Amino acid sequence: MTTSPVQFPLRAILWVAFFAAILAAWAFMFMMARMSGVDMIGRPVGMNMMPMTTFGALFPMWAIMMAAMMLPTMVPTLRDYERLMISADGTRAGWLGVLLGYFIVWVGFAGLITLVQLGLIAFNVIDGLGISTTGFFAAALLIVVGAFQFTRAKEICHGVCHAPMNYFLGKWRTGFGGGLRMGLGLGAFCVGCCWGFMMLGFVGGVMSLLWMGLATLFMVFEKLPEIGHRVTKPAGVLLILAGLVVAVMAL
Repeated sequence: MTTSPVQFPLRAILWVAFFAAILAAWAFMFMMARMSGVDMIGRPVGMNMMPMTTFGALFPMWAIMMAAMMLPTMVPTLRDYERLMISADGTRAGWLGVLLGYFIVWVGFAGLITLVQLGLIAFNVIDGLGISTTGFFAAALLIVVGAFQFTRAKEICHGVCHAPMNYFLGKWRTGFGGGLRMGLGLGAFCVGCCWGFMMLGFVGGVMSLLWMGLATLFMVFEKLPEIGHRVTKPAGVLLILAGLVVAVMAL
């Protein structure tokens, strides 16, 4: 895409800021994991200096985690919007609106999953580090998330996330407000597509950097045009098999 001398510095600054925010979020999560006394896979190896058993402590953690895990998946979407900035009268303000709308939805999901975690802690289903206290719960989560990969809801939501250009063409709005509206819509479909992978944090611990990295990598793969549709169902099979193995081990 060609850009004018005025546009290029702004574009470069915004993209650098975007990736800097992702790096900062990952650095913050690494620091929180160390302070929580867990290793790379989320298992306790030291003293927990950052108890997370209240909404005030958990919600910021989940919000930052959403930035670390979901912003990388936005790259194809933001690139598609840029392709429309000339042909469809898009603007850099609209680009920012798309990004903000998307993140607002995921922050909302962070609040919801925080409440879920507090409920699971209250019923002693998970511990203070977000680790499942029973193999049967972990197995059920793996099987449910794996089965969801084969549902019509997953297909619809993934279809939008996998091809954001089609969404833009069908829902196109100009300006910051238009971008915000489209970002909110895209974020809602993305939550519908990827909520299960966030829930899988309760299998091995929500502070597991290994889980965060693998989940982020897979969600990025799911959005790649070349291979996105090819990895969804195989992942479902693997998750179901893993759940059955965990269930047998819990007997």
